[in-house]
Amino acid sequence: MTGSGVNALTREEFNKAALRLHDFCEYPAVRYKILFHLLDRGYDDPGLTALRPAFLESDIVEELYREQDRYGGWGKLLSKDYSAKDRFPTSATAISRCLYIGLTIEDRDILLCANEYLEDFLNGTAREKFRESNERVIPWNRARICDMIEAIKPDNPLCDAAYTEWLYIAVRAFESGEYSYERERRAQHEVFWTREDRLVPMQTELLLKRRDRLPPGLENAMLLHYGEHAYRHGYFWWESPAALPENFIYNKTRRWFATFNYINQFRGSSLYLGDTINWLSENQNADGLWDWGSQIKDPWGYFGYFSTNRNHRHNRIADCTMEILSFLKKYIDNNCPAY
Repeated sequence: MTGSGVNALTREEFNKAALRLHDFCEYPAVRYKILFHLLDRGYDDPGLTALRPAFLESDIVEELYREQDRYGGWGKLLSKDYSAKDRFPTSATAISRCLYIGLTIEDRDILLCANEYLEDFLNGTAREKFRESNERVIPWNRARICDMIEAIKPDNPLCDAAYTEWLYIAVRAFESGEYSYERERRAQHEVFWTREDRLVPMQTELLLKRRDRLPPGLENAMLLHYGEHAYRHGYFWWESPAALPENFIYNKTRRWFATFNYINQFRGSSLYLGDTINWLSENQNADGLWDWGSQIKDPWGYFGYFSTNRNHRHNRIADCTMEILSFLKKYIDNNCPAY
C-alpha cells in the first residue's frame, strides 16, 4: 500500500497528456470530452461552444439518439434481454455512455428524456416492473436509479428520500469510525423492513453524489473499509491493484479499471492507488499515450468507448488513453490541491 503516486502526477503533467491526445485524435467527440471533462473548460467556453455542433452530430451521439425509444430508454433498465440484438444491452449502459462522452441534459434532449424515463420508476408510472425475486430488489434498484438521476441532474427532490435512508445506514454502520456489519444489518432492517442477513450493497456512489452532506470522517472511513477490500481482493473482477501485472499489454489489462475506478471514487484514494499511478506513468508509449494492445471483447466496458470499432490501432489508442486520462483526472481531483 502506497501513497507515493500523489506526488508522481501533477496537474501540469496531466494537462500535457490530455493535450497530446487532443493532437493525436481529430475526432470531435474525443476533443470535446478532453476540453470539457479533462481540462475543465466551462460549458460556455468559446472553443467548446465552437466544437459542440460537430460533437452533437458525431456518429456516437447519433447512435444514442437513434436507438433511444419513445419512453426515453434503450430497452430494459438493468437486465439484458438476450433474445434481442439491441445495440445497447440496457438503458443503464446507454445512460453511462451518454455521461462518459460528455452529453449534458441540455444536449439534443437525449438525457432530458432519459431523466424523465428514470423519474417514472420513482413515481411508479414506469412501464417496466422489477421482479421482486428477493426483499433487496426494490431498495437496491431504487438507489441505482437515483444514482443515475443525480449524475444527470444533481439534487433531484425525488432522490431525497433514498439518499436520506442510505446516509442514515452509512452513519450507523460507521458510527464508531470503523465498519460494523451488525450495525448496518440492524439499520437496513429498520429502514427497509428486510429480515434476511444478506444486505443490500452499500450505495457509496449515491452517497458521494452529495458528498457535502456527509458527516466529517465518514468518507475516509468508507475509503479505509471498502477501498482496502477492493485493493486486496479486487472489485467486480478478481484482479487487484495489490498485484499489478508485470506487463501492461495483455488481454485483461483494461479489466483492472473496475477496481481502480471503484477505489478512486473516494477522496484520499492515493492511499491505495499510488503504485497504480506510477505503473500507468511507466507504460506510456513513445508518443506519451497509452495502448493496451488487442483486448478480449468485454461487454461490461465496451459501451463506454468512443470508437464504434476497436480493431483499428488508432481507435484503440484513443479509447485506451481516454479511459486512463478519465481515471487520472478523478484521481487528481480527489488527491491534489485545486487549481
